[in-house]
Amino acid sequence: MNRKFASRLVIFTFVAAALASSFTVARAWFIPTETKVHELAPGVFFRKAQTEPTFTGCNQGWVIFKDYVVVIDANFPNQADEVIKLIRQRTDKPIRFVFDTHYHGDHADGNVRYTEIGATAVASERSRPEFDTKGVDGFERSKETRAEEYGELKYEKPSIYFPHRIVFDDGEQRMELLHFGHAHTMGDAVAWLPKQGILFTGDACVNGAFNYTGDSDTASWITVLNAMEELPVKKIAPGHGELAGKDLIALQRRYFVELRAYVQKAIDGKKTLAEMKAEIDLPFYKEWTGVDAKTREENIEHVHGELTGSKK
Repeated sequence: MNRKFASRLVIFTFVAAALASSFTVARAWFIPTETKVHELAPGVFFRKAQTEPTFTGCNQGWVIFKDYVVVIDANFPNQADEVIKLIRQRTDKPIRFVFDTHYHGDHADGNVRYTEIGATAVASERSRPEFDTKGVDGFERSKETRAEEYGELKYEKPSIYFPHRIVFDDGEQRMELLHFGHAHTMGDAVAWLPKQGILFTGDACVNGAFNYTGDSDTASWITVLNAMEELPVKKIAPGHGELAGKDLIALQRRYFVELRAYVQKAIDGKKTLAEMKAEIDLPFYKEWTGVDAKTREENIEHVHGELTGSKK
């Protein structure tokens, strides 16, 4: 998720339906001021990150294997430090790998903290060009805007890239890293734990108004969500927002399906982009996220560009 567009969430108080299940996609029940660690299954952890009043980055996870630990998403450098401390409270096994679901800084800039302690960063092959260009550029900008945190740190790109799938399996834990196609970014990949039915989605599926589309292909994103839905998922650990059940995939897909349908209808009706922004009405989106779809102007602009062929 691009930090530029991660500035605000509306805090809603939601009662019984939101509390019915820890893994049900509730409507607007986010706790943006809270960072919380959940053990989803033996040795499988999820850290939901705080987003208000300070955006601290992405959600992360880690899986403890017999002889080592795999971290899911490096986050910013300072958050990587915090996760390393949390892991050390639970195990002294070495952190061997950190998996970047995509190149965005709030998911990958902390790679350096893991490589410093001997870990290897892993990502999909399709993300390599993004790390080599936009990833490097973003890191250098952060060295100026977040000098106290980034200081003299060196940008660490993944050193292992996989085409479509790579598997970690020691007989007890099994983690499959899967690239289904261009979604939030060209190189999005997810971490699938088939034994537990747990899917760490990165920003290919988020729980709330975190949908940055600047690097996306929304038509392909829908296809990627369809592929994710074919997995026998029991729990979703999203890139941002609270834990959810499998129905989160349908909500995420519905947003892009309805957004694209609305924009196409408006184009066919000769409406201007300004009129589209002013008139869009997706009630379910506000019910789900607590944010009016009108406020996601960059997403409307992006889809308009895709459908008119004017997207740069």
